[in-house]
Amino acid sequence: MSLFCPTPFFLYKPYPALHLPTHIPPSPIPILSFFLLIHCPMASPSQSVAAENPPRQSVERLAYSGRVALLLIAARADGGLGLVGERVAVGGWVKSFTVRPKSDAPRSPPQILPPAAVEGRDATCSEVLFKIPILRSIANMLGRGNEPTKHRGIKLALKKAMPSVAYLRINDGSCVANLQVVVDSSICPLEQVTAIGTSILAEGVIEKVQMRGKYVVELKVDKLLHVGSVNPQKYPLSKTRLSLESIRSFSHFRARTTTVASLARVRNTMTHATHTFFQKNGFLFVHMPIITTTDMNPNQKKFYVTQLFNNAEDGLMGSSVKDRDAINLEVVRASSVKDRDAINLEVVRAAIRDKNKRIEELKRSDSNKEALIAAQLDVQKANELAQQLEEQEKALKQGKLDFSKDYFGQPAYLSPFPGLHLETYACALSSVYTCGPKFQAEDSQPTKHLAESSTIEVELAFAAVEDAMKCAEDCLKSLCSSVLANCSDDLKFLSSRVDDKCIDRIQSIVSAPFARISYAEALEMFKKVTDRTFESKAEWGVHLSNEHQSYLANELYKQPVIIYEYPKELKPFYARLRDDGRTVTAFDIIVPKAGVVASGMQKEERIDALTSRIEELGFPQKQLEWYLDLRRHGTVKHSGFSVNFENMVMFISGLNDVRDVVPFPRSKGEANC
Repeated sequence: MSLFCPTPFFLYKPYPALHLPTHIPPSPIPILSFFLLIHCPMASPSQSVAAENPPRQSVERLAYSGRVALLLIAARADGGLGLVGERVAVGGWVKSFTVRPKSDAPRSPPQILPPAAVEGRDATCSEVLFKIPILRSIANMLGRGNEPTKHRGIKLALKKAMPSVAYLRINDGSCVANLQVVVDSSICPLEQVTAIGTSILAEGVIEKVQMRGKYVVELKVDKLLHVGSVNPQKYPLSKTRLSLESIRSFSHFRARTTTVASLARVRNTMTHATHTFFQKNGFLFVHMPIITTTDMNPNQKKFYVTQLFNNAEDGLMGSSVKDRDAINLEVVRASSVKDRDAINLEVVRAAIRDKNKRIEELKRSDSNKEALIAAQLDVQKANELAQQLEEQEKALKQGKLDFSKDYFGQPAYLSPFPGLHLETYACALSSVYTCGPKFQAEDSQPTKHLAESSTIEVELAFAAVEDAMKCAEDCLKSLCSSVLANCSDDLKFLSSRVDDKCIDRIQSIVSAPFARISYAEALEMFKKVTDRTFESKAEWGVHLSNEHQSYLANELYKQPVIIYEYPKELKPFYARLRDDGRTVTAFDIIVPKAGVVASGMQKEERIDALTSRIEELGFPQKQLEWYLDLRRHGTVKHSGFSVNFENMVMFISGLNDVRDVVPFPRSKGEANC
């Protein structure tokens, strides 16, 4: 039979949390408390501890490295508390760090004062009491106060040289959250790991943080398996906060920043969602070429794929074998890498001018006949090369280069329209899609357009333009739904750092059907606008400007808008001509913030109409014979669309510069690595 008794007030806390002051002599109270704890009907200490610390859970290791991704620790709903006591190996890069003196006390170290400061300051209340003999004797019995004040100050100052602990906040790119890693100076010299950008692979035990703050758990390291050091003076990301513009020139390090890493995870989710959506809806993925010999628009600038200029460069190399300094080969070669189209003729001419000056100096000195003869021969070869380059440059501008001697035997380009080749597989496999790059050599606005960008190309056989519209709308909704479901932490970060409306904007694209309006209706609508003025006038046959698109999506509809039935002059020759003879079955999807994110059309399956359109535009029909063959043999009604991947990332993130949403931006004058 147990003895009923009221529980002492100091036992309401769990037993392990009961700490008696060490400077008070033992008393019988703890013994009585322990007796009551055993005999009174109350929760046991083990039950109290279990209630505070849930049962430890195992954590999944990565298959090919054995380490644990920080996503499975720091990004858990409980912050990692369920993994306390688990032994793991983690890796990552140091984002920030703190070094503190090693102490068993809470992690806020005492203020250390130099001896002079200790001796010169006013005495504290405790120090005044220690001057009373009887109190000083009691303090000495308890192990305190047995040192003079001046010696205690010296001892505090010496604590700076005592062992220390480094608290590293690391990230491995799997999530936004960092993990705090505790490294003792007995494991390694702390200067090896205390620099932003340092990579570590560490093994230890997950522990609960003693002083609750931003982190609830930390990894107590007992093994350092790898350390990748950095030079803080040269490492471009040594500062903790950098603008996107400032890191654009360091593309090889950009992914280590939180913003770019979040964008990469968003792009990964969108890519996965793309394949999931089309695979579930019966589409087949096919690879399309990035090199094409079809010039689908002779009036558009293109990137040539050619070896014709290699011979000219080889000739330049040969002329410099005797004397590299003779025509400043390294300067010429460097410049030719930057501008392969012209081998930088101006630099060759500049090198010739410099060498001519050198020849004049040699003539005046009359000291080195062999050097003079060699220099004259090099200048002669350089002049021949310059003449050859002039002829090639002139021929290129006139389109008269002899491509029969080129690698492909005919002009070849980086493909600006990968969807055109996709039609060949749609006319055999019905519903197909591809993901890849497209290339545009236009001198366009770098904040909105890139030389190389990613697209999703889709083609559906036996489908009209309305089918393509519906598929495109569902595809964009699927991408946004997947980002909302799988990138919540990244979206919260982007919302706090970039655009606080990005989450609401993404949810709006999922929650309601897209608005639809014809091109002609849009023009009439702009004429009725009286509360604002547009810089450019919206007229028939003219592309809607960014401000017109922004007005429709951001102000008028405040949601995605599908604009359809464009004038035939604004769309490619293969868009199906409508019965009115003025418009084609084409559409654009415009979203708030980012503008056009998708474009599509029903393709012209009537060979007579397609041939007439080619002749009307003056395009070379010989190059398009393979395309016309699709209409001659087993033609079928088919439609498709293209999703601008970068514009969709801009829409989701809220960023305004397309160069910040791609891993390696390529635009005019910018290709850093």
